[in-house]
Amino acid sequence: MVTVTSYGAAQTVTGSCHLLKIGSIRILIDCGMFQGNGGDEKNYKPFEFIPSKIDYLILTHAHLDHIGRVPKLVKDGFHGTIISTEATCEIAKIMLLDSASILQEEYKTIRKKARRRGEEDSIFEPLYSKEDVKEVFAKKWCTLEYFEEHKLKQHIRVSLGNAGHIMGSAFVMIDYQEENQHKRIVFSGDIGSPQRMIIDSRDNIGEADSLFIESTYGDRNHKPLEQSIEEFKEAVVSTLKHNGSVLIPSFALERTQEILWLLHGMHDNGELPKCRIFLDSPLAIKATKLYNRYPIHLSDEVEYSTGSGKDPFSFAWLEPTTTREQSVAINRVKEKCIIIAGSGMCNGGRIMHHLKHRLWNPKNAVVFVGYQVKETLGRSIVDGEKLIKIYGEDIAVKAKVYTINGFSAHADQSELIEWIRPIEGIKNLCLIHGEVDKMEVFADVIKRELGHDSCIMVHGVPMKL
Repeated sequence: MVTVTSYGAAQTVTGSCHLLKIGSIRILIDCGMFQGNGGDEKNYKPFEFIPSKIDYLILTHAHLDHIGRVPKLVKDGFHGTIISTEATCEIAKIMLLDSASILQEEYKTIRKKARRRGEEDSIFEPLYSKEDVKEVFAKKWCTLEYFEEHKLKQHIRVSLGNAGHIMGSAFVMIDYQEENQHKRIVFSGDIGSPQRMIIDSRDNIGEADSLFIESTYGDRNHKPLEQSIEEFKEAVVSTLKHNGSVLIPSFALERTQEILWLLHGMHDNGELPKCRIFLDSPLAIKATKLYNRYPIHLSDEVEYSTGSGKDPFSFAWLEPTTTREQSVAINRVKEKCIIIAGSGMCNGGRIMHHLKHRLWNPKNAVVFVGYQVKETLGRSIVDGEKLIKIYGEDIAVKAKVYTINGFSAHADQSELIEWIRPIEGIKNLCLIHGEVDKMEVFADVIKRELGHDSCIMVHGVPMKL
């Protein structure tokens, strides 16, 4: 019997975690963190399966909502093989070490507050430590090239295709025999738009019996990329011309590199007013170095730049700030500037103190270039909250707020439909990784456009294939 049970990213966007059972073989697709919507509490709960019984863990890509609980999985007894692309493995190292540092800092803060309340005994240890992360990479890893087949047990084979989401991202194809018939299950991971700025476009699939497809933007279409680029340029240039500062909450992977590539081009073309530009994210600085190490994953234009000896993500006005002291010093900068900092959803990280010091000034602007999950600070700002709380202080939102969705690393509704369209033989089409109202819209569109009925996965409920 073959079943899939979703223990995350089921009627929600984050916490990707899907358990595939083929006979006695147990394969886990992703093991991500929950973010927003009470995610902190969910992350600390015990797994709803036995980690020591998982034979294989396959990682689609290195965003924390897909890998963020892997150290907890290992700490709780997983000792199987981990499968991913080489780039995902390398990026996961820096992402998880950074996550461990953040968890430790959060733990210290929570413990201090609990001690003042006399509730210290109620506080658990951090979800995991840097030592726990090191244990992840001491496990057996199998890194695959795109479309390289790897044999598992009992005639089960796995291969990965380019999902076009971030560097190293993959959709997962699992081929097996059932009653002497060949079957294929596909997990999409996060599918990117076919029109990306800095990485190669996604691959397509010819056939699948069962497809588990993300639906983050299943209810809408993005603005054209070129239009979003022009909106971004207008937001930046107009703010700088009025002597304001631009805050860009940005994800360390892919989005930061896209923004740097755009600003580099604006600088070289004379479109950018003279200003200081701060990349205030140690994680993004490390990730950018990895992008330069894997030019084969980059688009032709960016790969050509790296091949000619140029760094596509660096230019004269850019100031990377790695230390806490350098970051704090930015608050004393009075002249116009651009500050790129994490986290992308404003739920922690260095962007917080930049918002505290600049969000109240109507000359400034906050430019959101990524998805904002419900119940994150970023979502509150996007939704028009006039007063937000940062580090216990009420901060007025007077800066101009821009939301530019066309940069999304996720395919939109029409792009998801076009990715599904050529896949032949689909018998089971299951929606994951999306908010339920968006999934319902997407299911209707799939039926109308492609004639397929869809199943919306429910947390913890097995789907028999």
